[in-house]
Amino acid sequence: MSEETRESFIKRGWRNVREAGPNRLGLAVLLVGIALLLARFSWFVPILQDAEAGFYDLRAYLVADAKEVEPDDRIVLLVYDEQTLIQAQKRQPLDRGILAAALRNLDQLGAKAVGIDILFDQPQAEDDELVETLRSMETPVSVAYVLQEANEGDIVWEQQQYLEEFMSRLEGSDAVAASIQLDNELGVTRLFPQPDERLPPTLTRAMLAGAGEGDATLPGYAGAIRYRLSARSGQDDFADDGQGNVSETLFPMIPIDTLADEEIFAIPEVQDELRPLFEGKYVLIGGNLVDVDRVTTTMTEGTGIQPPGLQVHAEMLAQMLDGEALEKPLSITLWAFAILFVTMAVLTGLLEWGNWRIYVILAVQFAVMLGVPFVMHARGVDTYELPAAGWLAGWIVAFTAITSTARAAGAVQRNFAQGALGKYLPREMAKEIIDNPKLLSLHGEKKAIYVLFSDLEGFTKMSHALEPEMVAKLLNRYLEMLSQVVLDHGGVIDKFVGDAVVAFWGAPIAREDDAERAAKAGYALWQAGEAFRREVARMDPNLPKIGKTRVGLHYGDAVVGNFGGDTRIQYTALGDSMNTAARLEAANKALESSVMASREFAELSGIDWWRPMGRVVLRGRARPVDIMEPAPDFPEEDRKILAEAMILSEKNNTEAVTLVEQVAARHPADTALHNLLHRMRNLGEGNAYVLG
Repeated sequence: MSEETRESFIKRGWRNVREAGPNRLGLAVLLVGIALLLARFSWFVPILQDAEAGFYDLRAYLVADAKEVEPDDRIVLLVYDEQTLIQAQKRQPLDRGILAAALRNLDQLGAKAVGIDILFDQPQAEDDELVETLRSMETPVSVAYVLQEANEGDIVWEQQQYLEEFMSRLEGSDAVAASIQLDNELGVTRLFPQPDERLPPTLTRAMLAGAGEGDATLPGYAGAIRYRLSARSGQDDFADDGQGNVSETLFPMIPIDTLADEEIFAIPEVQDELRPLFEGKYVLIGGNLVDVDRVTTTMTEGTGIQPPGLQVHAEMLAQMLDGEALEKPLSITLWAFAILFVTMAVLTGLLEWGNWRIYVILAVQFAVMLGVPFVMHARGVDTYELPAAGWLAGWIVAFTAITSTARAAGAVQRNFAQGALGKYLPREMAKEIIDNPKLLSLHGEKKAIYVLFSDLEGFTKMSHALEPEMVAKLLNRYLEMLSQVVLDHGGVIDKFVGDAVVAFWGAPIAREDDAERAAKAGYALWQAGEAFRREVARMDPNLPKIGKTRVGLHYGDAVVGNFGGDTRIQYTALGDSMNTAARLEAANKALESSVMASREFAELSGIDWWRPMGRVVLRGRARPVDIMEPAPDFPEEDRKILAEAMILSEKNNTEAVTLVEQVAARHPADTALHNLLHRMRNLGEGNAYVLG
């Protein structure tokens, strides 16, 4: 493409922008400025902040997954696991007698330093023994410490007082206080904790200082934690074998009771076997329990695991031993990227569309914006607060501002008619269709709609016993009453199928209260059917008895639009949601009910009159459906009990049945409720009742 051609593209685009008028041009400039700010400061924008954190976690996990490492045996985790607590017959606080015994034995195995990630903030009978053990240890020991003012919510005043008293008893020994505070910005531990003058050094920095490696503590570093994944058997460093054995993960994990039996430890062969596991190593002691001190980390979204806080300390210690203080990009670099990507968006918006090369340009730009953060992260840059999502958001805002402005002068919004037959068209469009009939093309679009399907029970059988004229009279009156209900509630009548009415809400124009309108229409339709029955009975007592009107309601996707051929078209909806509504209507017979809705429909309606009626597999379907019935006059307390029973049924159906029995006993004439009780006693696979 020549320079002249490129220039002409930009010139023509700029002319469109300029001709849009000063007001629109000023708005475009404002939006481009906003785009630039988003591309630079997205980490501080509430909506984008979560997206940025998610992008960061994703690239950190993918980079770690691509750079799996061998197990790191410089650090050993000595843990209280579930098996330890079972044997100790004690859960909280952790047994300090076991800890004291383990520390005495560990002191003989040549560990470099010991870090204890356990707060001694409550008195125990073994405290004197533990203090004596800590004071006598030759191995440097760092003991967990928090401060109420700095760790708000982690400790109360009484606990703080006992912790201070406990730590004071260690003064003059090699056991020192160490902060176990973790950074929890945005609810995830991604960073080293910020330095706090009120607190002693962090646990891992205190361990390094105690071992004589104070120069490896990365002083003042508060950047990203370099989480890694283990290459051993494809496991990640947060995995746990769950059997109380040494874990083949990034850090060796050994149950603390391995060292707690002093009689066994006194055997020389046992000491010789254990010494290689601890000699010259940094030992972190703490819990690896399912319900205590689990931490959401950068890796949690990818691995699905919340590790114990002990392993986060191990990650930070390993990073300090490796001297990896990840560098953040300079502010000027971030500004340069923001300006570059917003400028790219502006220039792209000025181009004329219609050439396939435009899409190649778009693909390249998005590949660069998505790829740069991954490349930087893989090269050891701290990409926390790198505005990756902001670049995309800024590009989109700037591009949208330019393209909408460039087309504002001559663009005309065209909407096809809501239907073709029996619909009114805008005057200009009607004239255009008359001039060019080909514009009346067949098309459909996918929409989420609220579907209503009704049927009159027994009408077909009744029609055989009446004269055709009477059948037509009754049917017309019935459909008139039901149609008025649908229209009064803002619905679209899709079709009549005999005495059945099919209607939907949400297309061609969607309203915020469509769900509520559809729900109220479903109940009102049943009421209209009951009124029709009374009207027919008054008309002629000799007429056969009219059955009740059954209604099915469902929410889901459908293709809505004009369908047909060259000679006839119809505005209608097609899709599985229509079939589901029809099957819900038919299910009323087996359920001994009149109106039944899917849970998807009921929850969106915003109305509190629904009562849960279990889970069924509709006829001809494989997937179970949770169903709800409108019951405005049903007692609220019983409604809550039914809801509780449905939840309980997932775990203990027997107890759930008992709750339903209690409710059913208070409503002996409620056939639908007793039908629910029958179904719950005969549930099939998936905790659902299969309708025959």
